[in-house]
Amino acid sequence: MINLREIKQLLNDRERKFLSPHATLSRDAVRRVPDPRIEEGHRQEFSVDSDRILHSAAYTRYIDKTQVFSLVDNDQITHRVLHVQLVSKISRTIGRFLNLNEDLLEAIALGHDIGHSPFGHDGETYLSKLCVAHGIGPFQHNLQSVRFLEKIERHGKGWNLSIQALDGILCHDGEVHSDMLQAIHKKTFEMFDRELLEKHRNPGLNLVPMTLEGCVVRIADTISYIGRDIEDAILLGLIKRSDIPGDVVARLGDTNGTIVYKLVEDVIENSFQQPYAAFSREVSGAVKELKEFNLKYIYLNSKIRPDSGKIEHLFKVLFEQYLSDLKKQRTDSKIFRCFLDNMDDSYSADTSNPEIARDYIAGMTDEFFLKECNGLLFPRRLGSEF
Repeated sequence: MINLREIKQLLNDRERKFLSPHATLSRDAVRRVPDPRIEEGHRQEFSVDSDRILHSAAYTRYIDKTQVFSLVDNDQITHRVLHVQLVSKISRTIGRFLNLNEDLLEAIALGHDIGHSPFGHDGETYLSKLCVAHGIGPFQHNLQSVRFLEKIERHGKGWNLSIQALDGILCHDGEVHSDMLQAIHKKTFEMFDRELLEKHRNPGLNLVPMTLEGCVVRIADTISYIGRDIEDAILLGLIKRSDIPGDVVARLGDTNGTIVYKLVEDVIENSFQQPYAAFSREVSGAVKELKEFNLKYIYLNSKIRPDSGKIEHLFKVLFEQYLSDLKKQRTDSKIFRCFLDNMDDSYSADTSNPEIARDYIAGMTDEFFLKECNGLLFPRRLGSEF
C-alpha cells in the first residue's frame, strides 16, 4: 500500500535538494489559520493554493472579463482568462530555468487579476471614482484580488491561502516598470496587512514581493500583455505593424512571438542563480519604450472606447441603485439574491453599503453587468402565463 504522505515528504525533500537557494519551499508556506487537511493530505502547500484559486467562483468569471478591448465582435481578441493563462505559462517557463517553485508561480499567476472589474482598466477607473465619492477610497484590482480570495470567496470565509501566494498577488503591479526586482523576505501576516492598508491609502506605493516567484510573475505579467496587445490592436486596425518603433523592433522583433521569446530569454540570462529577476539594461529600455508606445497608440486611443461615456454612466446607475436597495432593504434586488443572501453574516456586519456595492460590481463579468443594466433601464416583457 502506497503511503501518499511519505511521497509528499519525498517531494518536499527533492525541493530542498534541487530548487535554487533563492526559491520558496512548499514546506515554508504560512497561512493565517493552520489547515490540518493540507498537513495530512498528499498535495504540497502551493499546489493547494493553485487548486483553490482555479476552482474559485472568481476564477470562473475570468471567461468574460475584458483585458483591453471591450464590446468587440471578434472571438480572437484576448480576454482576461487567456491573459492569466499566458502569465502562468511564461512564469513557469522562466521559473523552470531558474529552479523556482512552479506551484507557487502558478498560484500567483492564476490569482493575480481576479479582482478586476468588468470592462478592464476603464471599468476600474469608473468604479474607482464612485468608491472615492462614497468615502471608501480608490478601487485597486490587486487589493480587490486579495479581498476576493480572503474575504468574499466561499460565502465570505475565503480560501485561507498562503501569505506567499497572497503577497505575490498583491504586489504584481505589471504596469510599473522595473529593471530588477529583488524579493523582501520574511514578511508576516501583520506586515502583509500593514502593506494592504498602506496601498489602500496610497495607490502609487510600489510594493515588492516577498518571494522571487512573486518577482518573476510580476515581470511575466508585462511579458504576457505587451506584445499580445499589439497583435490585438493590429487585428482591429488601430495600428500597423510598421508603427512599432524601429529601435524596439531591432531589439525585440515586431511580433508577439518574437517579443515574448526575446524577453523570456533575457530574463533567464540575467537572473540565473541570482537573488533577483531582471532584464538587461538594453532590453529594459526597449520594454519601457514599448510600454509608452502602447499607452499612446493603444490604451489611450479614443477609437477603442467609443461608448466610454455610456459605460461610465451605467457604472454610476448600478452603484447608486445597489446603494438604494441596501439602504431600503429591498431583498428582492439582485444584490441580495445573487450576492448577500449567500454570504456569511459576518460579511454584512463588517462591510459598509458602498463596499458591498463595490464588491458585487467588481465580481461581475462584462455580460452580467450589461444584463443588470438592461434589467434596470428597460421595461420587461410579461411572460406567456399572462
